[in-house]
Amino acid sequence: MTQQSVSIVQRLRNSLIAIAAVVLSLAIFWGVQAQATTPSLEDQAEQAMPLEAALSNGKPTLAEFYANWCTTCQAMAKDLGQLKQNYAQSLNFVMLNVDNSKWLPEILRFRVDGIPHFVYFDRSGQPIAEAIGQQPRAILDANLAALVGDRPLPYTYQAGRVSQLEGLAEPSSSPDDPRSHGAQVQPQVN
Repeated sequence: MTQQSVSIVQRLRNSLIAIAAVVLSLAIFWGVQAQATTPSLEDQAEQAMPLEAALSNGKPTLAEFYANWCTTCQAMAKDLGQLKQNYAQSLNFVMLNVDNSKWLPEILRFRVDGIPHFVYFDRSGQPIAEAIGQQPRAILDANLAALVGDRPLPYTYQAGRVSQLEGLAEPSSSPDDPRSHGAQVQPQVN
């Protein structure tokens, strides 16, 4: 190879390296921008409506019990952020951090023992359903659409009335009764 052909190969190689660096820089820049457009869990919590205001403004409400350290809560943040944009005009979104002792009465009221824990409230501020754990976006969307439309929520534990216990059954005196666990009940002597 001549000196001139070596110089051309070096220039071509340097040009390819420069182009690759520009493309890589643009890819990193656009990747960071795409992440920045979806609010983080903390940002969403700061933007959330206060519970008292949400339950008294005549709109249905979705309350989420969460924690900043909860990986499931973090993983759901993007989907919830997009749903919040879709339903912003017709629905309240409330976020209650389980690490904040301010929310202890609500944590006890709704028996929050796992997060994320979602509570759906009707327009009058009454809880009507709950869901616990990671929820796929399609399921959340279907529940929110039903909530806004005043229809039963298709994918939740419904709150409601239960039958009252009418009286206690008398224990069986038979050792063959499977509920006796082999114990014999002594008859009462008057």
